[in-house]
Amino acid sequence: MGIVLVVLAVLAVIYILSGIKIVSQSENMIVERLGKYNRTLSAGINIILPIIERPKDVVVRRQNGTMARSARIDMREQVYDFDKQSVITKDNVMTEINALLYFQIVNPMKAAYEIQNLPLAIEKLTQTTLRNVVGEMELDETLTSRDTINSKLRTVLDDATNKWGVKVNRVELQDITPPESIRRTMELQMQAERNRRAEILKAEGEKQSEILNSEGQKQAEINAAEAEKQANILRAEGEAQAKILQAEAEARSIQQISSAVSSTGSDPVNYLLAVKYIETLKEIAAGQQNKTVYLPYEATNMLASLGGIKDMFNK
Repeated sequence: MGIVLVVLAVLAVIYILSGIKIVSQSENMIVERLGKYNRTLSAGINIILPIIERPKDVVVRRQNGTMARSARIDMREQVYDFDKQSVITKDNVMTEINALLYFQIVNPMKAAYEIQNLPLAIEKLTQTTLRNVVGEMELDETLTSRDTINSKLRTVLDDATNKWGVKVNRVELQDITPPESIRRTMELQMQAERNRRAEILKAEGEKQSEILNSEGQKQAEINAAEAEKQANILRAEGEAQAKILQAEAEARSIQQISSAVSSTGSDPVNYLLAVKYIETLKEIAAGQQNKTVYLPYEATNMLASLGGIKDMFNK
């Protein structure tokens, strides 16, 4: 009887211990009672009834890419790195693309019962959706529109996986690798484009340089013309001022001579004419190469003026 009690005690302890389930943080566990969904266990210590209740195993994907079965459902955001796959673009170019998928299980019951193999289903859905989206775009558009592709993939995948209790947060394309011949053609095209831009920049620089040179020459000519104009104005003003001063000096001289001649009773006009005749004769004599001197017809008037000057001094 003692042995039986010990055996029963041991069995009771084993039964109780097998019914204790410790769930880690960020994990859930699905419990079935007699093959039917009963409840979802959250993080912490949980008690189940062995034999009539058991955790449900689901398919999970390990970090090395292999599949396994586990009773624990990871509720954290997960990332799937898919291998490169061949995709045909709209312009019939075969290219290789690999993508990263970030998703999170938000309803563990749906993830366990709505799909038989969740990781495989997400992988195949991502691949087929990627082929459909890229197949509607040409190669150049595919290479330059990664954000557009990512957004389309996320929208389609999130809508398709919603019934599986999965939330797709984002999709990122890692590499888009066109064929070698296309890459060489693209490199030549980019080199030609760089050369074209360099020629355009060079031409623009030369054009700008010519414009600046012509503007500088124009400004220099304007400055020179303005300086010459100012110089002519100053020269003309100087000559006019000199003539005015000379005329004023001559006027004062004539007034003084007229006053002096008038005081002697002689005619000032005859005196002035005589002085002019004498100055003219000096100039004529200075320009002659021989001793011959020609007198003008009005010499008699000049002599009369000289006589008037003589009479004035004699007085």
